[in-house]
Amino acid sequence: METWLNFLSSNGASPEMVGWVEHLSGLLVVLTLAIIARYVAKYPIKSVIKQAVSKSRNTYDDLLDQEKVLDRLTAIVPSVVIILSAPLVLQQEHSITHIVVTFAKCMISFQVAKTISALLNVINRTYESVAQERYIPLNPIIQVLKLTLYLIALILAVSFVVDRSPLYLLSGLGAIAAALMLVFQDTIKGFAASMQISANKMVTIGDWVELPKYGADGDVLEIGLTTVKIQNFDKTIVTVPTYALTSDSFKNWHGMKISGGRRIKRTIAIDTNSIRFYQADDLEQLKHLTLLKPYIEEKLAHINAESAEKNLAENDINARQLTNIGTFRAYITLYLKQHDQVNHSMTCMVRQLPAEAKGIPLELYFFSKDKRWISYEGIQSDIFDHLYAIAPIFDLRIFQLPSGYDWQQARR
Repeated sequence: METWLNFLSSNGASPEMVGWVEHLSGLLVVLTLAIIARYVAKYPIKSVIKQAVSKSRNTYDDLLDQEKVLDRLTAIVPSVVIILSAPLVLQQEHSITHIVVTFAKCMISFQVAKTISALLNVINRTYESVAQERYIPLNPIIQVLKLTLYLIALILAVSFVVDRSPLYLLSGLGAIAAALMLVFQDTIKGFAASMQISANKMVTIGDWVELPKYGADGDVLEIGLTTVKIQNFDKTIVTVPTYALTSDSFKNWHGMKISGGRRIKRTIAIDTNSIRFYQADDLEQLKHLTLLKPYIEEKLAHINAESAEKNLAENDINARQLTNIGTFRAYITLYLKQHDQVNHSMTCMVRQLPAEAKGIPLELYFFSKDKRWISYEGIQSDIFDHLYAIAPIFDLRIFQLPSGYDWQQARR
């Protein structure tokens, strides 16, 4: 450097120009050293570590590579080289030296934050792969830690620029606490909500939830600090504020998934005009139905015994009689109780609801063994197909609004 500067001076260069050439040449040397250090740290050293990682049997070091922890760590090396070499190559008291060193310190603070952030990602992914119970909101906690890390890095960077202690800057944060709460109000509410979600075990990754207010009906993909990602069954993604899970009501189907069955609750509307009493010959025909024969015999024996006790004739209007809708309801109950896809250890009933303009509803309330969506729909469809087809045997009509075909038949 001295030879180069003497050469410039001997060839008529002004002292100001010689000074600037000295500073720029020194800066070029420092940057060259930083680039060489970056290359050595990124390629030769990194390749050796990668080979060791590939030969390792555990998967945790693979996560370190996938999250680029090593890349972010080696990015610190050039800044360290600049800090160490700048005072040696450049004039210590010059403004350029101060600017270069300050810039390097700022880069180190942010690069350390990025490295720790990548390590937190590794911890989160490790937790997701091994955790049996995922109600601990690790992802929101990690996001809070990341936010804190970058705030600390920012404070350190500002302290380097203004050449003041970080404690001096932190002492002034109380004055802007209200502004910070306003800026980070969603973050604060999201963090509080995630803690409440965890404590009450309200929802976790993979749960099927419904939030009609936000158009969400699907599986939870991610519970973040400020948002929850839900994938609807049409494969669209809905983003919901985290605090909405605590401030608004929602339905979680997790209880159904861990239970013994999935509920089926549907009604069959019976035309009121088709309801009537059964005669003896009607009951004899129904005895051909294997499921109903024991029921009819038991009911007839009970009715005959009661009629004999009250001295009522067989066809007396005051005597108890079986109705087609009551017998159909009994048949449905027996049919469900013998069905191999119905969970018999859970509630299974058929009840008559109050009459409506569309007839008398018979509500079926039972649980299917198979909880998978496609199988579940197939089971209930098969059951109701059978019931719709067998209803005419009981001289019952399923109510439906008149169609064009009905009007054509009426004209004939």
